[in-house]
Amino acid sequence: MLKPSSICLATLLLLQTPFSLAETRQLAAVASMADPALAASIDAGIARYFKPNEPGATVIVIKDGKTVLRKAYGMADVTRGVPMTPETSLRLGSITKQFTAVAILMLAEEGKLAVTDDITKFFPDYPVQGRNITIEHLLTHTSGIVSYTGKPDFKARSTRDVSVAQMIDYFKHDPLEFEPGTRYNYNNSAYFLLGAVIEKLSGMPYARFLEQRIFVPLAMTQTAYEGYERTPTRRALGHSRGEKGIVASAPLSMSQPYAAGALVSTTDDLARWHGAISQGKLLKPASWKQAFTPYRLADGSSTHYGYGWEIGTLQGVRSIAHGGGINGFSSYAVALPEQTVFVAVLTNTDSGAFPSTLVALKAAGAAIGKPFPNPVAIKLRASQLDAYTGAYKVDDKTTYLVRREKDALVMLRPGRRTLTLNPTSRSGAFFEHSINRFEFARGADGQVNQVTVLSESPAVVYQRSGPLPKDTNRRD
Repeated sequence: MLKPSSICLATLLLLQTPFSLAETRQLAAVASMADPALAASIDAGIARYFKPNEPGATVIVIKDGKTVLRKAYGMADVTRGVPMTPETSLRLGSITKQFTAVAILMLAEEGKLAVTDDITKFFPDYPVQGRNITIEHLLTHTSGIVSYTGKPDFKARSTRDVSVAQMIDYFKHDPLEFEPGTRYNYNNSAYFLLGAVIEKLSGMPYARFLEQRIFVPLAMTQTAYEGYERTPTRRALGHSRGEKGIVASAPLSMSQPYAAGALVSTTDDLARWHGAISQGKLLKPASWKQAFTPYRLADGSSTHYGYGWEIGTLQGVRSIAHGGGINGFSSYAVALPEQTVFVAVLTNTDSGAFPSTLVALKAAGAAIGKPFPNPVAIKLRASQLDAYTGAYKVDDKTTYLVRREKDALVMLRPGRRTLTLNPTSRSGAFFEHSINRFEFARGADGQVNQVTVLSESPAVVYQRSGPLPKDTNRRD
């Protein structure tokens, strides 16, 4: 039974660099074949997000099979003053899900399962509450099962070592949130269950299956389930930003993220992974196509999510991507298949001040000659800002509040941190460390009645549903 020990990031040891001199020279040679001007441009665009004495990142940009940029920024360990290197290994978080999905498709190709199988075929006593929950529902976050990481007591119990069965028992009796296949709701429980399916059908622990069937064949020597590394690794320590500054992140038992987020890797190995996908390794073409096809809900609408990958666009071109967030780390990897571009960014902080997603998307945009603009904030009068305040309906359960605090406009989101909206015009605004842009619109009466969120996903419109509640009025 897979049961790694609790790991406090502050106690992890930094070991020797795993690359031989020959391997390092080979990587340098590949990089030298790329466009140095493009490398300098990308570097200049993202370096400002990382300070030399703070947690950092490893970044790799591949174009046409050549390494454009392979660089590290900041510190692998702030307290000890250990710098980040391109070879440093970091937690992947939810990028793990694509490896879990591929493992499931490998078993499907072997005839051991079908994605249309009901989960009770593998968990006969699972309380599906009269519904049909399939493997595909798990892969696409459409099962309706409660995600265990969102349960109120998850954080308090996250340092405990648990067996696979114990974790499933933790969430399986919760009422379903919706009819399977009718909604998309990002779900770590689903991928935890997929890990258990892999173990049942393969007869191997999840960590061992991925190692033997994916990592070893693809020479991904620095990728592993954390605690089951096969080679000496230079590991980054995880950091968080607290009231007293940057601190070591909270401990976490890696038995808890499991098949939903327990892998560690390097940007070099992620580039190898992307190369294998591009060459159609491991799976048949039909299976790869299935993984990269957005799932459609019962009403025909697209979820923009396949099997372990988000399917969208970046600067108008098709993208296949996924991010990850886990104690002490955040990550993002994006591929632009038609432009033969791949970018991976791994950071060793879970603080929003170090945006792996923003850095990756900006690097990818620059790599295809469509860089994202750097918006410039302007000052608006208090009366102008007040025009945009109010409640904006996201869905039947969620409302965002826009409020003025002195000379700033902020957005309050339930259960998430408050963000500052920086005006770019009388109708436009942006968040710092984000590519998201906001356009406010007025109705026939001249009053602001909606805001459109523009990002790399389809534009979303939030209607203004009313004024601010009395207890959230502006703060002068």
